[in-house]
Amino acid sequence: MASSPRRLVIATRESALALWQAEHVRARLQAAFPDHAVELLGMTTEGDRKLGTTLSKIGGKGLFVKELEEALHDGRAHLAVHSMKDVPVNLPEGFTLAAIGEREDPLDAFVSNRFDNLASLPAGARVGTASLRRESQIRARRPDLDVQPVRGNVQTRLRKLDEGEYDAIILACAGLRRLGLGDRIRSSLSAEESLPAVGQGALGIECRSDREDIHRIVSVLADADTAWCVRAERAMSRALAGSCTVPLGGFAQIANGRAVLRGFVATPDGLRLERAFAETAVDAMTPEALGAKVAGELLAKGAAEILAVMSS
Repeated sequence: MASSPRRLVIATRESALALWQAEHVRARLQAAFPDHAVELLGMTTEGDRKLGTTLSKIGGKGLFVKELEEALHDGRAHLAVHSMKDVPVNLPEGFTLAAIGEREDPLDAFVSNRFDNLASLPAGARVGTASLRRESQIRARRPDLDVQPVRGNVQTRLRKLDEGEYDAIILACAGLRRLGLGDRIRSSLSAEESLPAVGQGALGIECRSDREDIHRIVSVLADADTAWCVRAERAMSRALAGSCTVPLGGFAQIANGRAVLRGFVATPDGLRLERAFAETAVDAMTPEALGAKVAGELLAKGAAEILAVMSS
């Protein structure tokens, strides 16, 4: 059994939220292994350099993890911390998700200085979001709203709201709470109003597949229920070839030994939106099987036609 390194390096993006997440992991590892030195390696990813363009137009979520994986590959870092919603469902060969931590609030946040919730917005109100998933669900529920893209880090988006560019913006509750900005949440969008993104609110720890010593160390960060749910969500997305170019959501919950997974696929205009769900006892089915089941239900309802149009 290989001995673990006494100096652990965490690769992280340099946005305020990514640094909070990496520091959170660093503090937990330092507490669990006080004889180790745990350091951060801040990096700027291609996704960060292109914050003025929507993800669906510049190549997708992988742009936020590629440089971090290069640091893992060449040994500059031992682990990378990701928001699970930013991690592609298929990792490159040689890499693995060694741990998935306990989930923060997984819901979307309605943020506005003038209105209390989505229903209270007047016709024609300008709503900002960087997500096709959110856009499609808002358009399906409120086709009278003017939904427009808004990119940038959390603080940039809030500034644009405060300067009057938008009547409301939609962000992740988890990110706002982690940054100490929970008071900006005017209300939470229920899962029925806006089904969360696959993995939303959960942190993932990526390592090289061959570093079993690092896997053992980061296992202290793992949360079994969150990992089960995220694996189910990712399996559903994988079966549907989901990416940020497709409006797709998946959200699993566990209670009293039973798991429920809900998913949807839609067109960006929200004119067509297909939903499905499945339930199982946790010990009766693997999360991957549950994800495949919900994906199959969506495909049976015509999701393949939506996916074909989106990929053409």
